[in-house]
Amino acid sequence: MILALHRHAPGEDAGGPNTVVDEAAGLRWTLSGAPAPGALLAREVALDPATPWLMRHDRVDFQPGGVAHRHTHPGPGIRCLLSGEITIDSEGEVHTYRPGEAWFEAGPDPVLATTSATEPSAFARVLLLPAEWAGRRTIAYVDPADADKPKTQKATVFSERPVVA
Repeated sequence: MILALHRHAPGEDAGGPNTVVDEAAGLRWTLSGAPAPGALLAREVALDPATPWLMRHDRVDFQPGGVAHRHTHPGPGIRCLLSGEITIDSEGEVHTYRPGEAWFEAGPDPVLATTSATEPSAFARVLLLPAEWAGRRTIAYVDPADADKPKTQKATVFSERPVVA
C-alpha cells in the first residue's frame, strides 16, 4: 500500500474510503495500492493483512522550545509542518522542516523532535495504527524516565476511521 500526502483545495473531491482531508490545513492523505502522482510525499507501507488497521488524523502543537523526547509509535505516518520549525533526529539522520514540508516516520524507529525556540510549532499527520490503538495515546518513550518529564506538545485527534481493504 502507498500512503500519500497531497495539497487539497476547498471543494475538491475528498477521494475514496481510505482518504483523510484536513480542510483547515489544505491537506489530503490517501492510502491505496496505486501510485501517487503529484504527492507532496508518498511512501510504501507494509500493513499486516491479518490485522485490522485505522487511519488517525491529528494535529500536534508545541510551545516555543518544545521537545518530544526520543519516542516511537505503533505504526507509520506522514506529517506536514503547519507553523514554526521542527528538527527530527531519527536513525542517525537529522532534518529540519519548515511550514509546508512533509516527512515520514516508520513508527518503530526512535525519533527525537525539537521545535523552534522562539515561536510555537505545529504539524498535522495521519498515522496508520492497529485498530487496538483506537482512542489511545500512541507515543512510547525510549527512556521510561522521559514519560515523567513535562510535556511541551499537545495532540488533538480529529478522526479515526477503519482502513478499508
